[in-house]
Amino acid sequence: MQLSARNQLKGTITAVDRGPISARVQIDIGGGNTLSSTITCNAAEELGLAVGDAVTAIIKSSDVIVGK
Repeated sequence: MQLSARNQLKGTITAVDRGPISARVQIDIGGGNTLSSTITCNAAEELGLAVGDAVTAIIKSSDVIVGK
């Protein structure tokens, strides 16, 4: 599959925390960096996500807002 998103980070799942509606997936992308993504529980189940899985985080966003 080819994607238009150029921001693709390979990593390993370190945690999948499932709630009633969404799941938070934490991915170790190396160099001491961790990425966190919130997806639906259905998506996590369909993908069969589990700790230790090799995955690719694909980032396609026009805005990233961080405030303090």
